[in-house]
Amino acid sequence: MGLGDKIKNTAEDLVGKGKEAVGKHTDNESLEAEGQADQTKANLKQAGENVKDAFK
Repeated sequence: MGLGDKIKNTAEDLVGKGKEAVGKHTDNESLEAEGQADQTKANLKQAGENVKDAFK
């Protein structure tokens, strides 16, 4: 796994931030929570990639 996975994780994080922002502006708590969950998932995946890189 390499650069492609890191790009996907960053994209997922940005989508999550967008969902969270739209949820806040529209008072849609479920969309806001979904955005936060997407960001958390992307951050966990990115942390896994960083661990893999550390052991290369």
